[in-house]
Amino acid sequence: MNSERRYSLERLKAAFFKLQESTEKAVDELDRDGVIQRFEFTFELFWKTIKILLAEEGFECAGPRSCIKEGARRGFLIDGEMLLDMLEDRNKMSHIYDELTAKEIFKRIKEDYVGLISRNIKIFENYYY
Repeated sequence: MNSERRYSLERLKAAFFKLQESTEKAVDELDRDGVIQRFEFTFELFWKTIKILLAEEGFECAGPRSCIKEGARRGFLIDGEMLLDMLEDRNKMSHIYDELTAKEIFKRIKEDYVGLISRNIKIFENYYY
C-alpha cells in the first residue's frame, strides 16, 4: 500500500472513531453540534480517501459527488445513494444551520451514517490491504 493511501485511510479511521465515540456519548445540544462538526470533518476525509483510491485506479474525480458515484460504480463503495444523501446533509450543515435541520441530521448520523461509514471503511481495508 502506498504511503498516501495508508496515511489517508489511517486519518479517516481516527476521525471516524472520534465521530462514533462522540455520537454514542452525545446528551445535549452542544454535544450534538460537536457530533455534526465531527461528521463534516469525517466526511471530508472519507471522500478524499475515495479520491486517492480512484486516482490509483486511473480515475480523477472533481469532487465528492463524482468520487462517490464512481466508487460505487466500481464496487468498492456500498450504498452509493445513501452516501450521496450524506453528502447533501454535509452540505446543508456547512452552508445553512437551523435547529430542526441539525436535529434531523444528527439522527441520521447516529442511526445511518456511522454504520455506513464503518462498513465502507472495512471494504477499503479489505480491498487495499
